Amino acid sequence: MACSVQGLVPTFSGLRSFYASFPPSSTTSLVSTTIFPYNGRKIYSGRKISRKLEDYRVCRAMVQQTVQGASATYAKEMERLSAKDSLLLAFKDAGGFEALVTGKMTDMQRIDVNERITGLERLNPTPRPTTSPFLEGQWTFEWFGSGSPGLLAAKFIFERFPSTLANLSRLDLVIKDGYAKITANMKLLNSIESKFILSTSLSVEGPLRMKEEYVEGVLESPKVNEEIIPEQLRGAYGQAVSTVQQLPVPIRDAMTSGLTVPLSGTFQRLFMISYLDEEILIIRDTSGVPEILTRLDAPPSSLADPVAEYES
Repeated sequence: MACSVQGLVPTFSGLRSFYASFPPSSTTSLVSTTIFPYNGRKIYSGRKISRKLEDYRVCRAMVQQTVQGASATYAKEMERLSAKDSLLLAFKDAGGFEALVTGKMTDMQRIDVNERITGLERLNPTPRPTTSPFLEGQWTFEWFGSGSPGLLAAKFIFERFPSTLANLSRLDLVIKDGYAKITANMKLLNSIESKFILSTSLSVEGPLRMKEEYVEGVLESPKVNEEIIPEQLRGAYGQAVSTVQQLPVPIRDAMTSGLTVPLSGTFQRLFMISYLDEEILIIRDTSGVPEILTRLDAPPSSLADPVAEYES
């Protein structure tokens, strides 16, 4: 009986092409089929071919999923890097930090920057930024809005001095061990440098949310570059130095160390980290206004231990 069906199937030499001609789903017709030639030796088993076809189909599906997944991940990463470069370019085109603090940025430039901010936020690669090792480090403000420490520092300067006499050259932030230090670098008369340092404590409220409480503010004593003082002001500067030297030691030491203002219990705010990677930090306060910072120091290793988890 086994020999009588020999003519109905391909010979042994044609078995490989016969097997390859089956689509992955064509397995049911070969189940329990066994063919023998005239010498009684088994040529192939339909059950074995069915198993091989099934294994082939599963393997091919796994390969396709792996390739598609890797391709999608690569495309998303390229989109994120492009969005980040686009945002940094928008800052530069809008005039940078100086245009922001002096109010010289146009409405069109502002809306363009905000559009690129939202485009980057949706590609956030850090799902739990408040406990990420990338959060700690040295940052500088590129963009800030109402209610931020950056705007408060800018107002402190521009409400007291005309822009021709004082300017805010840079605003930096250091985050370390649950504390933040915001430093406003000021320049008076293009020759006197001073710093206003605002210290705050940070507490984790959730995977995205943090609370900031002000601790103290310090106005450091000015550092004067005597070489670039205008000629018409050098006489007044000399008199001021002489007057300071004649003050009692406690007062003189206090002026040398700067003016410290305790701020504990006076102000706090909640904010959310909407984007964080090794180069850019974006936070939003309760009003939704974004603040964008770029990293100054080298980023920590991605394998570094995260900070302590929050307790809900």
